[in-house]
Amino acid sequence: MNTVHKISSETLDLTTLNDIVFQQKKIELSTDAINKILRCRDYLNVKMQEEDKPIYGINTGFGSLCNVKISKDKLTQLQENLVMSHACGIGDLVPKEVVKLMLFLKIQSLSYGHSGVQLTTVERLIFFFNNDILPLVYTQGSLGASGDLAPLAHLSLPIIGKGEVYYNNEICNAESVLNELQLQPIKLQSKEGLALLNGTQFMSAYGIHLLLKSYKLSYMADLISSISIDAFDGRIEPFDELVHLVRPHNGQLKTAERIREFLEGSEMIRQEKTEVQDPYSFRCIPQVHGATKDTLAFVERTFKTEINSVTDNPNVFVGEDKIISGGNFHGQPLALALDYLKIAMAELGNISERRIYQLVSGLRGLPTFLVDNPGLNSGFMIPQYTAASIVSANKQLATPASIDSIVSSNGQEDHVSMGANAATQAYTLVHNVERVLAIELFNASQALYFRSPKLSSPLINSLLRSYREEVPFVKEDSIFHENIKTSIHFIEDFCIENELLFD
Repeated sequence: MNTVHKISSETLDLTTLNDIVFQQKKIELSTDAINKILRCRDYLNVKMQEEDKPIYGINTGFGSLCNVKISKDKLTQLQENLVMSHACGIGDLVPKEVVKLMLFLKIQSLSYGHSGVQLTTVERLIFFFNNDILPLVYTQGSLGASGDLAPLAHLSLPIIGKGEVYYNNEICNAESVLNELQLQPIKLQSKEGLALLNGTQFMSAYGIHLLLKSYKLSYMADLISSISIDAFDGRIEPFDELVHLVRPHNGQLKTAERIREFLEGSEMIRQEKTEVQDPYSFRCIPQVHGATKDTLAFVERTFKTEINSVTDNPNVFVGEDKIISGGNFHGQPLALALDYLKIAMAELGNISERRIYQLVSGLRGLPTFLVDNPGLNSGFMIPQYTAASIVSANKQLATPASIDSIVSSNGQEDHVSMGANAATQAYTLVHNVERVLAIELFNASQALYFRSPKLSSPLINSLLRSYREEVPFVKEDSIFHENIKTSIHFIEDFCIENELLFD
């Protein structure tokens, strides 16, 4: 197995990123990427010597201060001032796995040779990535429009020996870490501060992280709902391919096919049914889960384009001899995609909670709240409350962040995407969906026990044997908090062990 990924102009996709993240690959620049970085920097150096006119972000102030020209002897101070002044993030710390993705995506974007950075600057970012020296970045502060300014400022501070980093699993002063490793702070040259701070890597890293997780949860939603179908003594007819071929949405077809596969060989699904129809939360699983799959495919296309793009400003075009100040840092495509992701994933939790409710309602021969002696035992009454609470919170989180905009920088930045808020909301929401699915697994496994001696499919029976090793059948009331936590870990471990990635 190749343990090193070469940064190049080859198209990045989720499979590649998944390998880099979960196989903990090291990275290095390809010869082509090195040449592009050097060529762009050399061009910019010559341009600075030949021309004296203001060029935004290179020898001017920033934002609404774009008309203030800066003398050549102050350009390094200008770039360092930019990084320091923009490092005003606050709130919770961004998870380490997201910070590491931010580092990678920033390196990738700078490697295309349109940003004007020094090679040593990119090499320092690579050193941080390969040695798990991860800057402390905060969740609040980005408007998602001039790029993710505040988060990327915190990501960049350690380059110049400032800020804090995770090092050897401890939070350390960046300057002391550089001293320990006998590394000098990078002396930023013209444009470099802006190249580091402009960009969408905060939103993009969250998006990639959440796509990888959402695909896995989409699979788990299909699998867990299959257990619920048998536990509820549901019907297989709504999953017949004929139904879905006359409304052939890709996700709907895939979901129905997967449910049929999961329930293949089940004694429960084959037995004669007394109910003519099932509630929508069972019967419409292909239509609801499938719509989420189709949404994930759209979100993936959006982020795939973004992570293979240059998103800082201004852009340097060496061959055309142009330096153009544009707006590739604006996060609107990502904001809309993240909002769409939130809505789609919230619905997986929403319909899951409805199945939980049906399972505990004493219907179809199941005991009320899935325990013997209900009354003396509250049984699975309150896990449904917990799921309902989470689902309600998700409905609030799913409100689109991208419909808001607040003017900043004295009106120069008069429309912003708020995609960073969408990203952090999506992070909470997607992890909430995992918790709801864990509760459904807890309930469905309990309910299926009462269908004994009839069995579900071999696949489901095997899954539940493993599950029972960690979460026992509930005979009487106990503290369910630990059971739910264990169910969450079971889902996480199952996804890793089975290398789940794509729907």
